[in-house]
Amino acid sequence: MSQSPLDQPAVKGHNTLETDVLIIGGGVTGAGIMRDLALRGLHTLLIDKRDLCAGASGGNHGLLHSGGRYVSNDRHSAIECRIENEILKRLAPQCVEQTGGLFVAVEGDDLEFAEKFPQFCAAAGISCTEIGPNEALRMEPLLSEKLVKAYLVPDATVDPFRLALENVAHARLLNDSIYRPHTEIIDFRIDNGKITAAICRDNRTGVMFNIQARQYVNAGGAWAMNIAQKAGCTDVNLLYSKGTLLVSHDRMAGHVINRLRPPADGDILVPGGTVSVLGTTSVHTDNLETVRPTVAEIDRNVMEGAAMIPALATARYIRAFSRVRPLLQSSPGEDGRAATRGFALLDHTSQGLTNFCTITGGKLTTFRLMAEKTADLVARRLGNTQACTTDSVALPDGDACRWTEPGAAPRYWYKANNADDMILCECEMVPQSAIDEIVKCAPGAEAEMTLEAIALRSRAGKGPCQGSFCGIRIASYLYDRGYYRDTTGLTHMRDFFNERFKGMRTVIWGRQAAQMELAEALHCGLLGLDNLDSDCPEMAILP
Repeated sequence: MSQSPLDQPAVKGHNTLETDVLIIGGGVTGAGIMRDLALRGLHTLLIDKRDLCAGASGGNHGLLHSGGRYVSNDRHSAIECRIENEILKRLAPQCVEQTGGLFVAVEGDDLEFAEKFPQFCAAAGISCTEIGPNEALRMEPLLSEKLVKAYLVPDATVDPFRLALENVAHARLLNDSIYRPHTEIIDFRIDNGKITAAICRDNRTGVMFNIQARQYVNAGGAWAMNIAQKAGCTDVNLLYSKGTLLVSHDRMAGHVINRLRPPADGDILVPGGTVSVLGTTSVHTDNLETVRPTVAEIDRNVMEGAAMIPALATARYIRAFSRVRPLLQSSPGEDGRAATRGFALLDHTSQGLTNFCTITGGKLTTFRLMAEKTADLVARRLGNTQACTTDSVALPDGDACRWTEPGAAPRYWYKANNADDMILCECEMVPQSAIDEIVKCAPGAEAEMTLEAIALRSRAGKGPCQGSFCGIRIASYLYDRGYYRDTTGLTHMRDFFNERFKGMRTVIWGRQAAQMELAEALHCGLLGLDNLDSDCPEMAILP
């Protein structure tokens, strides 16, 4: 009787890959670890069961925290955010927009808390300058006229997609470290206190294979506890908090605007390029795979946000999205708002393993520090004495990553009449040459990039039409180039539109409803994507 893939021995050969360090999880922390170790001369293999930033790294405000949000309840995290904020502004300026931030209180807010805010900031070393309500309204005209207190802090915005892409690109350039998307951990082989192989599956083809490494790093975000359990480790205890955010049609502020109160729902508006992101809610969940926004969460965000920016009540929203935050659980039943935003590095020696570790918790803002601490442990175990340099070596500005940059569209209007490089996404001004660059720079394991993978590496599909037109244009262009064949492009279009619709379904009112009607006519009435096959749950419920 033949053996199943899990029963087959991990032997060298065509079904085994080898590397110094296997990193599991393609969020910004995993990407940061990949670069940090490459800078120390260690070869890495980074894998993700989907793609870069598929979890919380790609589903957040894009806020580069000054630390101000946590000064009243989590000073340690506030200090970490302040330090990492300054490092990223200096070393990764291409990923950062230095907007500055405002903390504002309106009538009815706790004035005692507002008065203490500068003291909280001072204790964490965070710059905080009080300005009068009139000055705040001059800077941000959409703020409520019921404004009573306002403080300036050094918040900024950051593009998490470009941040991850640039880290991976630099690691690949340094020593041919490898990134493999669509690669899922199925199990580990363990012998005498060491992992001897990771049993993986290519989620595109279903093919099983082994990865042998000297060290294994679990940077799986919300899935870190599940991954650790596959290795027999029970010391990772996480609390899962679902957060829902909305994307507005317009950029409604120049600064990051925070409600001047302890963290709560709908109290941050973050500008990014031509839009703004409002959120977020915090709802306990145990579901990691099918997380979606609800109408109640949308209403909650809008109601709370409108108290500080009344125009949010009538704004047009083009998309909503939800992700799960992995939070460190210090006690059973702990509330997600109360849980620390700090991180933990577990070496798993108490679990009997000497070549496995888990990094979990933390914030987008602190990803570099999390990567440094993890790389320090891994390097020490491997006898590598190279010190961390990510706090002093600038992140290179990769040309192929520039298409993720929010607000870049106006600089590419000159291409609109270029017959040799036609614009495929008019909302975000993504030309044919951008698609060529993205496909050319695809990871080696990406034999054929989906439209969703292309959109992750560009601004395509992120404008007001949410990909209704550019999804068709990009697929057609790739057919013309011979990149897509048979019904492949149609399948990728359907999956791309399904993903877009998942974010649109809870904000379909007013002008966005008309946009959705047009999308339905194009995708179902014209292209018949709802009839492509029977396995199409999203298309089946198009309005």
